[in-house]
Amino acid sequence: MEGSKFWLSDLLQTQSLPHSSFHGLKAQRILTVTILALWLPHPGNAQQQCTNGFDLDRQTGQCLDIDECRTIPEACRGDMMCVNQNGGYLCIPRTNPVYRGPYSNPYSTSYSGPYPAAAPPVPASNYPTISRPLVCRFGYQMDEGNQCVDVDECATDSHQCNPTQICINTEGGYTCSCTDGYWLLEGQCLDIDECRYGYCQQLCANVPGSYSCTCNPGFTLNDDGRSCQDVNECETENPCVQTCVNTYGSFICRCDPGYELEEDGIHCSDMDECSFSEFLCQHECVNQPGSYFCSCPPGYVLLEDNRSCQDINECEHRNHTCTPLQTCYNLQGGFKCIDPIVCEEPYLLIGDNRCMCPAENTGCRDQPFTILFRDMDVVSGRSVPADIFQMQATTRYPGAYYIFQIKSGNEGREFYMRQTGPISATLVMTRPIKGPRDIQLDLEMITVNTVINFRGSSVIRLRIYVSQYPF
Repeated sequence: MEGSKFWLSDLLQTQSLPHSSFHGLKAQRILTVTILALWLPHPGNAQQQCTNGFDLDRQTGQCLDIDECRTIPEACRGDMMCVNQNGGYLCIPRTNPVYRGPYSNPYSTSYSGPYPAAAPPVPASNYPTISRPLVCRFGYQMDEGNQCVDVDECATDSHQCNPTQICINTEGGYTCSCTDGYWLLEGQCLDIDECRYGYCQQLCANVPGSYSCTCNPGFTLNDDGRSCQDVNECETENPCVQTCVNTYGSFICRCDPGYELEEDGIHCSDMDECSFSEFLCQHECVNQPGSYFCSCPPGYVLLEDNRSCQDINECEHRNHTCTPLQTCYNLQGGFKCIDPIVCEEPYLLIGDNRCMCPAENTGCRDQPFTILFRDMDVVSGRSVPADIFQMQATTRYPGAYYIFQIKSGNEGREFYMRQTGPISATLVMTRPIKGPRDIQLDLEMITVNTVINFRGSSVIRLRIYVSQYPF
């Protein structure tokens, strides 16, 4: 049987019965059957639907009565009055100014139009009182105050979520979801690999339901738990012995001038600059922590370039130990005190540095006519070949020629005479000589005159002082 409304007003209007006709038992039964028919459930409707005469309130989930007296124009005709009921309405005669019969809805507002004055009141005992239970839709249940309230399926464990899911209660139902770090796939909560999506700036470690971000050495994790910030090790640790320079994600140690970084990259050790080159200083390189300096031997002074040595002329500065009878001769790095010339027999001293053998002296016949004394100095290890001394005749006679030779002192064959002209020759050093050393050479110039059949010679006694150092 369809649960549609059966309108009692149509019955009354069709039969045109007066008010008194409802006093009998028959009328009472007709009304009772009609009202009961309004409450019969619709067999095809589910619990979440409302029967005719009711409308679903989506906020509360309750089926609320429709006030047909307000929504249907001219619901009752003629002198009939519309009275709203749960699930329907009634058309009754306007016999009372105020109608409070058993069919009136205490929770609804009835029609309050004018009533005919002559109409007698309707006895209350003529109408039966009908009560019906409210019906809640699916997911709701009736509480003690006859209100439809939501059923918490999660709390009552009446849901069908599997063990890997969590139940979330909703209005009228529930939702099966997954916790953070999981996603729903084919009814199962599977772990999300957050590391595949670049959640971390540097290092990412996936764990069930979550992930963990870490940073490379030299970085620290920011408060957001994902990004990394460079650590300034020079401020927090200062691991370097001397100078620390911060870099992105690391640091480097630097050493002061004169030091070099050790293999550990932290400590600094003194750099032995003197071992780099033997030409760093002209004489001696002295290493010291972080630096070096050049020193000169006695008899020298260090120049402004801090590497070169210059000879001190002790003879000019009168910083020598020669006697008044001696002559101070300056050398590279020192000096010589030369005694006065003493001529051997049969030679006579004819100047400060010259000895002569008289021609009338028979002992001078096979001796050089004159001996001239000369002094010179050379540095040790001088490069060779080197022209170091020049010898030349002062007088040239017609028909004469000259021969130059080393008469004595060249036992080591370190020198030779190279004739450079008819009356001149040059002493050449052919081998480097290490000092300190004193060498005396007799350089002889032989004069030959074929016109007058003359042969004579003169000697220069050259004293060579080789210094100890090559400068």
